[in-house]
Amino acid sequence: MSTHELKPSIGGALGRIHRLWRQAITSAVSPLELTESRWAVMVHLDHLGDGCSQTALATALAIEMPSLTRTLNQLEDQNLIERRISPNDRRAHTLWFTENGRLVMNDLEERIQAVRTAIYGNVDDEQLDQLAAVVCAMESNLHQYLNTRRGA
Repeated sequence: MSTHELKPSIGGALGRIHRLWRQAITSAVSPLELTESRWAVMVHLDHLGDGCSQTALATALAIEMPSLTRTLNQLEDQNLIERRISPNDRRAHTLWFTENGRLVMNDLEERIQAVRTAIYGNVDDEQLDQLAAVVCAMESNLHQYLNTRRGA
């Protein structure tokens, strides 16, 4: 039996942490009237930058376009984002924060940072750096595994 078989389910623990983390953020941002899908879209849009395409955002979120479209409609109804016709392709739309959306995004970032601070609690920087390195290595291994399986 390999030592890897004796390890606790790291995948299960990571999944539980991910769910709890998202629940904590959703709770922290509830005064902003943002559901999990809405704040996740806003965070990814902020990361990609104003003017990104809906397709790029859907890819970044790993969701289908109909789900993204529904969430974008809700964010537009809240006056947080706007869609503009792409200057390069009139069939495509680019996404932009409204002035109000940028203010809400700033508040959202502060609330997410407060959750991070609580989660990291008594974990020191060296431990966080080690964890990040291990998780990145595992992610890389998973991509390699999946790419190999696709070629099989």
